[in-house]
Amino acid sequence: MRLALLALPFALLAAGCGGSSDDAAPAKPAWSVTGGFVRAPDGRAALLRGANLADAHKDRPYLGFHEPKDYQALVDVWGMNTIRFLVIWAAIEPEKGKYDEGYLDRVAERVGWARDAGLHVVIDMHQDVYGEGFGSDGAPRWTCDEARYEAFEPREQWFFNYLDENVQACIDDFYASAELQDHYAEAWRRVAARLKDDPAVVGFDVMNEPHWGSATIGDFEAQRLQPFYEKIVRAVRRVAPGWLAFLEPSASRNLGFATGLQPFPFEGVVYSPHSYNSAAEQGNGFSSSARTALLNNVAHLADEARELGAALWIGEYGGTTGSDGITEYMNANYDAAGAVAAANAYWSYDRGDGGYGMLQADGTPKPVLLDVLVRPVPEYVAGDPISFEYDVTTRRFTFSWRPDARIDAPTVLTVPARVYPNGYDVDCDGCETEADGAKLTVTTAPRGEPAVITLRARP
Repeated sequence: MRLALLALPFALLAAGCGGSSDDAAPAKPAWSVTGGFVRAPDGRAALLRGANLADAHKDRPYLGFHEPKDYQALVDVWGMNTIRFLVIWAAIEPEKGKYDEGYLDRVAERVGWARDAGLHVVIDMHQDVYGEGFGSDGAPRWTCDEARYEAFEPREQWFFNYLDENVQACIDDFYASAELQDHYAEAWRRVAARLKDDPAVVGFDVMNEPHWGSATIGDFEAQRLQPFYEKIVRAVRRVAPGWLAFLEPSASRNLGFATGLQPFPFEGVVYSPHSYNSAAEQGNGFSSSARTALLNNVAHLADEARELGAALWIGEYGGTTGSDGITEYMNANYDAAGAVAAANAYWSYDRGDGGYGMLQADGTPKPVLLDVLVRPVPEYVAGDPISFEYDVTTRRFTFSWRPDARIDAPTVLTVPARVYPNGYDVDCDGCETEADGAKLTVTTAPRGEPAVITLRARP
């Protein structure tokens, strides 16, 4: 691999990464967040529905099997328009102050494949259980004391490893160390410098599921995570001012604790929590009795996004495909997102006959996931989306929104042929539409407030 020595002295980097709320505002991004939604450059609300790519990125060589045809299949087979692309700090800076430019080359190549396929990209700096010293992914081994790794005793279910005092100590040290955070910021700066001119990149997810270490859950977000986010976002936007900031709550949000994050002193924020059912995640399947709780939780996430002045994007959801209730589980996730007009990214676009992967070991799509992930969805909305829903039994799809006549671009729905093999009828009040493959363009919006369009399957 090609390794490059750190080009900037860390004193200079620290000056560039810190800053206060008085810093000059970044240039207005091509993408924006307005009225609670991610907006494309033409002003339409853009629902970034897609998949994580991928779990295979967590281990050396930090990239998966995916080729250009796999990126294209996400559009053509799955009807998606976005990927959450995992990058790993340990891959970027394997040795202290040394950066793997070859890895960044390969990342840029794959983002190009996504662009060629028509996919939007959110870059995610991923971590689980702190990093590689604990047999996981994220931080390079050099970032914590070797004695911590040697004393660590792994537990069977990966998320229980966060209870280990050695893992917590490394997390605590990271948030207490300006130097380590400067290294993290420099890793992000190099990613941004490499990808800033690629129009496929919409934004960046600063850190996957940040854990609170030994801090109290309440103190962590206010005293450690919020200032950390503000530091990293400013550092990245000095290089890529147009990128949206996808900011996750503490991993405690997965346990049901409401976020303590406060509105940020900059624009272009997308609140990016994850949505999983705890019983299903522990291998107990998904019970239909849990459906209401899942829908209510996503509704609360939408409330939190509004309080932050942010858009809502659920960066991960998914389930083990061999588990009981997988169909009900994924239906509930679709319905929950639709009820608040949010988009999400399935975990994950990987191969394997079990687990979460969208593909079987031979690379073919898993039928059980095709049945629940390939659904009609609004993609670009000339106005404010309100909700969408799909009736599995009747195959009726309904979407409502508030049109904005100031937007000089049409509303576009993705309508996969797999859902309507015999075609579909459009029911609306005075609207005009044009169908082209899997896209349905609403050239004239329906009358009424809100506007409503319904698709019905032909027999």
